[in-house]
Amino acid sequence: MNRRKFIKKAAVATAGSMVIPTILPSSAVFAQTGSPMAGHVVYVMFAGGVRQQESVLQRYLTDSQGLQGSVYEGNVMYNILNGQAPQQKIVYGTDPAQGLAGSQPLPPILSQSIQTLGTLFPEGTAAGVGHYSGLVTLLTGSSLVNQGLRQRPIHPTIFEYARKHLNYKASDVWFVGNGIGNSTPLLNYSINENYGAKYGANFLAPSVVFGRDGDDHIRNAKAYHPEEELGPVYEMEDFLNKSFDLQSDNILGVENTIEEKHDIKEFKRQMFLKKDAGTIAYPPVNDINDMQIIGYACEVLKWFKPKILVVNMNDVDGCHSNFTGYLRALHRCDHAVGHLWNYIQTNIPEMAGDTFMMVTPEHGRNSMPNTILDENDWLAYDHSDENSTRIFNSIVGPGVDQNLVVGSENNQVGDITDGVLTIAEVLGIKNEVLSQGYVSGRAMSLFDRI
Repeated sequence: MNRRKFIKKAAVATAGSMVIPTILPSSAVFAQTGSPMAGHVVYVMFAGGVRQQESVLQRYLTDSQGLQGSVYEGNVMYNILNGQAPQQKIVYGTDPAQGLAGSQPLPPILSQSIQTLGTLFPEGTAAGVGHYSGLVTLLTGSSLVNQGLRQRPIHPTIFEYARKHLNYKASDVWFVGNGIGNSTPLLNYSINENYGAKYGANFLAPSVVFGRDGDDHIRNAKAYHPEEELGPVYEMEDFLNKSFDLQSDNILGVENTIEEKHDIKEFKRQMFLKKDAGTIAYPPVNDINDMQIIGYACEVLKWFKPKILVVNMNDVDGCHSNFTGYLRALHRCDHAVGHLWNYIQTNIPEMAGDTFMMVTPEHGRNSMPNTILDENDWLAYDHSDENSTRIFNSIVGPGVDQNLVVGSENNQVGDITDGVLTIAEVLGIKNEVLSQGYVSGRAMSLFDRI
């Protein structure tokens, strides 16, 4: 019997020693009004500030650096978008003789782009130009843009809507973050009194958990036997909670069942083993943090088969001071998303053909550059003007029209607040989410915008 099966049987046996009927809180029991379109959702926050001109508009260097001619235009995101790569000034690829920099673009992973396989909304609108407030909007569907750092979202997240209205357990919903900076770990649930931590998602920052800190503090952590050793541990936990009045859900955080806790511990143990063996499901090229984060997101998907997984990317944020590095990161993030979709279809049979994926930046970047030059004497870009409110949306999976483009550069269709209602429709709870009254009045499901 393998360790995972033993843990499951032991936990069940422990629970069976005291037979108590499980009664869900009345607030968690709902009659679902919609029909689900897919059993699983993957939401890619293609974050860090992605400029329209270099992404969906495929202008590469003609708009940003003033180089004239079609040879300086082209598509550096050919796993997500249709279009040919640039012909000149290729700096975003690899070159064994030069390390990360080079003129050899990464080979495409997908034989057909996500645009061909799904629907692209090339011109949408962001709620603001801040990273954290943009991420909050992506997860809540609220256009509140003055959300500060070190604050949890005020309105419920898609994790909470799904768990409350579909009775998902904690390990059914995951947020894989690019790190623990910029308050990213606070995005897995809100402070809303009707939702909160009891409906939150499990948060994982792979670069921390499986990085140097994890090696020092987690790798060799003791795994307690569920029957013989955990009883006293939980008794002490309960005593300390009562002694320090830590009964608030928002203080205690997301609660997993005993079985879920053991499954998560075993997952982490296996990841350290796979890391040592060099078998983490990384994209073929994984020389930046976002690509490695996607690798661990694939592992979470394969292990837990969650109903919802959100993954946050951020490496393109280097555009503030290094445009060349921004192009490289943009190209690699596309590579990572292509790998993510391909991995689901080819390595997770339980999710293949039953997974909806949405890819959306949190905001764009300025139309005019700042004064910082990089190693190629190319100007960099910040995010503060109207051009920074331009974003795209890409969706693929069951129920999504293939090879459809909705809107254009001169015809904006879609809003950053649409993500929550779109996912809610895929899961069959759009009416439930709308009835709560927290999403923006301008939000719509992208299916309703077609």
